[in-house]
Amino acid sequence: MLRRVLPLVILLGLVAPVVAQQKASTTDELTALLHHFLEAAGRNDKAVFERFWAEDVLYTGSSGRHVTKADIMKSLDEPAKPDDPQSTYDADQITVHAYGDFAVVAFRLIQNVVNKDGTKETHYYRNTGTFQKRDGRWQAVAWQATKVPEPEKKTEKSK
Repeated sequence: MLRRVLPLVILLGLVAPVVAQQKASTTDELTALLHHFLEAAGRNDKAVFERFWAEDVLYTGSSGRHVTKADIMKSLDEPAKPDDPQSTYDADQITVHAYGDFAVVAFRLIQNVVNKDGTKETHYYRNTGTFQKRDGRWQAVAWQATKVPEPEKKTEKSK
């Protein structure tokens, strides 16, 4: 019995580190891709958007509206209004689950807004993206964004 099991144990011992390394590599790749995309999102970099989103992406925004890649790309052509706030984006609490040529990335999106009057706001969203590796590069094929509710402001009752 030991003679049959021992080769299997040895094989698993050799394969497990390779699988773990592949998952770590996918996590590193997708985390870097996400940060690169979010940095570019603040300046509406069309080339980065084009590369990030798959042609057939299924995207549901935080408003519940479904949009296509064509809708996303068209929105980048809309000129900014003079009173539009300036936003930058970042992510934290990133989790990547790799499944070969597919991966699911969940994270908290951080939107930092500077309004025209100089006031600053921070908004948070929970995002889940499904990525597929196509032609050697990862692209988002499905996306869901959910706005995290603002914390309730506590007011003190006057005495």
